[in-house]
Amino acid sequence: MESRFDLMANGVGAKIGKRFFNVSLAIQQSTLPRTVQDLVMMRASQINGCGYCLDAHAKEAAAAGETAVRLALVAAWRESTVFTEAERAALALAEEGSRLADAHEGVSDATWALVREHYDDDQIAALVYLVAMINAANRLGVIVRSKGGSYEPGVFAGLEN
Repeated sequence: MESRFDLMANGVGAKIGKRFFNVSLAIQQSTLPRTVQDLVMMRASQINGCGYCLDAHAKEAAAAGETAVRLALVAAWRESTVFTEAERAALALAEEGSRLADAHEGVSDATWALVREHYDDDQIAALVYLVAMINAANRLGVIVRSKGGSYEPGVFAGLEN
């Protein structure tokens, strides 16, 4: 399957993409730990089947020092011992927030209570926006069939304006 469309090569797509990136940049600059951000983006991308996003976030996490074992176990985080309780709460929120059609209640009260236990209000705001933004990015990638495998870490550095 070939990629259908390069959103960033289109004038309107690039204009919208820059604003989309700036929302993601605000999340990145929050106090939500970068490790948690990477894990959440990987898990949502796995669930949504976005090869490009999974490639990008796995490589960025590795470049930031994340271990190969933890990266390999993100999909099986419940059956793993390598994630903290705070990371587990964020991964649960990522899953429930990504699988809205699969659960009538959306994010469960139990998951929300775990998130409240481990994160402050600013971090929760960033985490909620992060789940929404990575799901949107996944949908963009899947719709236009962006392929994973060729991402180079740091490619988006310097796009902040």
